Amino acid sequence: MAVPGFLARSRIVAPPGWTRWLVPPAALSIHLSIGQAYAWSVFKTPLEKTLGLSGTQSGLPFQLGIVMLGLSAAFGGTLVEKNGPRWAMAVATVCFSAGFLLAALGVATGQFWLVVAGYGGVGGIGLGIGYISPVSTLIKWFPDRPGMATGIAIMGFGGGALIASPWSSAMLGSSPATGDIATAFLIHGIVYAVFMTMGVLIVRVPADDWRPAGAVKQAAVKPMISTANVSAANALKTPQFWCLWIVLCLNVTAGIGILEKAAPMITDFFKGTSAPVGAASAAGFVALLSLTNMLGRFVWSSASDLVGRKNIYRFYLGVGALLYLVIAVTTNSSKLVFVLCAMLILSFYGGGFATLPAYLKDLFGTYQVGAIHGRLLTAWSAAGVLGPLIVDGIADSQKAAGKTGPDLYQLSFWIMIGLLVVGFVANECVRPVKEKFHEPAGAAAVGSEA
Repeated sequence: MAVPGFLARSRIVAPPGWTRWLVPPAALSIHLSIGQAYAWSVFKTPLEKTLGLSGTQSGLPFQLGIVMLGLSAAFGGTLVEKNGPRWAMAVATVCFSAGFLLAALGVATGQFWLVVAGYGGVGGIGLGIGYISPVSTLIKWFPDRPGMATGIAIMGFGGGALIASPWSSAMLGSSPATGDIATAFLIHGIVYAVFMTMGVLIVRVPADDWRPAGAVKQAAVKPMISTANVSAANALKTPQFWCLWIVLCLNVTAGIGILEKAAPMITDFFKGTSAPVGAASAAGFVALLSLTNMLGRFVWSSASDLVGRKNIYRFYLGVGALLYLVIAVTTNSSKLVFVLCAMLILSFYGGGFATLPAYLKDLFGTYQVGAIHGRLLTAWSAAGVLGPLIVDGIADSQKAAGKTGPDLYQLSFWIMIGLLVVGFVANECVRPVKEKFHEPAGAAAVGSEA
């Protein structure tokens, strides 16, 4: 496809002396914006009361958004690598902002399907293209510290709700059910368009012969790190790809189940206790989860540069299962225990996303890592349906049966424990990629990813 000159990859090759540390802020401008998706739960209750929806229905825009994220990342990965990060960021800006504008129109006219199609469909395409747009560029700029580099940028996706949650809550007023949700959506669309455009203007790609100082010295040989390259087509034929697909899907399912319903969940959980949670505190809980989601993406992915990707995923999945067990056993006896466990689970959820590109680089090389990453994000699409379906569906059925409080979520938590154990086993099955899947020597120098 033809790309306008201003957006073309050839127009954004960095000149000699250009600092690579400008790339993470450019990536953050995109990820902090599209990370608003994690604050969707703030809109759930107002939408339910305004449009007469159930908890399952109000989760549909978010679920479709995550589905479209994975699908657009998978099918758009080739175009992102071919056309360059500026083109990808521009497409993401247009789609994500347009999604909010369509959602605003849907609320204003009472057409919920338009909210779903706008925020979830069109906006979801912006999520997917925006999410992968800087990843391979960051890996190329930081081959010496891939976990840290992708962690810096991808933490923005986790931190987006830290900004959006209180901001959205303030727009909706002290009584969100009577707030003007359409106006809130409209303002979100305009503001995010301006903020994301800054990343479009800043981003650059390295010249073909560019290398960071000291990169050769840093290349130590480790069992799970390959110096060979694997194409995206061949990656799909390896058991490593599908093991990681399972790992990502189940780790995301466990985290997204809490995140998508965070505000109503903590309200329901402690309703009727001596310390109930109000709307403002619930929004604060969403922001707190966003903070740990964001910090986990940087802290745990940076740690993976030291301890290895496989070991850090053992930590995410194994300890995550234990934390869910603690919540299931303690129920609502301690708000502190519930909040701390949820925070750690969300930090592992975020860390899993940020560590994934480096894990893929270790196994498949840099040749087509962006396209491979995009294809693997279909696991996120599946988890975006599975997580909310488990938590929302079970909560709705338990509520219909007359249950309240922790009883709305207990079964969901036990299911999450089982899923994390399966993910742990899948991670244990990851081994170095066999030579028959490697590209011939020098293939990576061909250039663009497929």
